[in-house]
Amino acid sequence: MKRGKRYVEAAKSVDRATLYDAADAIALVKKNAVAKFDETIEAHIRTGCDGRHADQQIRGAVVLPHGTGKVVRILVFAKGVKADEAQAAGADYVGAEELIPKIQNEGWLDFDVVVATPDMMGVVGRLGRILGPKGLMPNPKAGTVTMDVTKAIKDIKAGKIEYRLDKTNIIHVPVGKASFEAEKLADNFQTLMDAIVKAKPSTLKGAYLKSVTLTSTMGPGVKLNVAKLMN
Repeated sequence: MKRGKRYVEAAKSVDRATLYDAADAIALVKKNAVAKFDETIEAHIRTGCDGRHADQQIRGAVVLPHGTGKVVRILVFAKGVKADEAQAAGADYVGAEELIPKIQNEGWLDFDVVVATPDMMGVVGRLGRILGPKGLMPNPKAGTVTMDVTKAIKDIKAGKIEYRLDKTNIIHVPVGKASFEAEKLADNFQTLMDAIVKAKPSTLKGAYLKSVTLTSTMGPGVKLNVAKLMN
């Protein structure tokens, strides 16, 4: 894969043989985020889990103290009083069955998170083939299937992110923007890592965190010292 000049230059500042402390890694990733837009800082966490086993699945959500820096568009499936609550709490879109053809037939996907009340999951289930592969399906573990739609919306707008294993047992999550102060990125990253460490499956044998890498959207990855993150 051919890399651009900026990437090649930035990569020279990263020592591939070094496992960095979180503070040093964040400083390096921030320095190397030189694109013309405000790059997202992401964490990529390679685990020793086998997601094919239900007892080794990792899925949950955590509210980052300083948010993600991204404006999140929320779609809520609810009816009656709960639909009114969702509107009042600041949901971008609220609806029920009438949204199904819009998503299925028109390919409407102008939202980043889907929240649903439990009684609407029968309706939302019809969209499983579309929402599932995009990671948009509401889930009780992530707090997106709930009767408390006000809390769900406020948490998401405040910086709640969902984490889950992908098919290769890696967790990919944003921890903020390159424009954030280093201290805020460090707070967000620590909050995320605390949640991931806590989510370790009790049935797992062997190493839980195999590697943790921080990177910006266009920059090179910086590997962290996993042992220090587990303390």
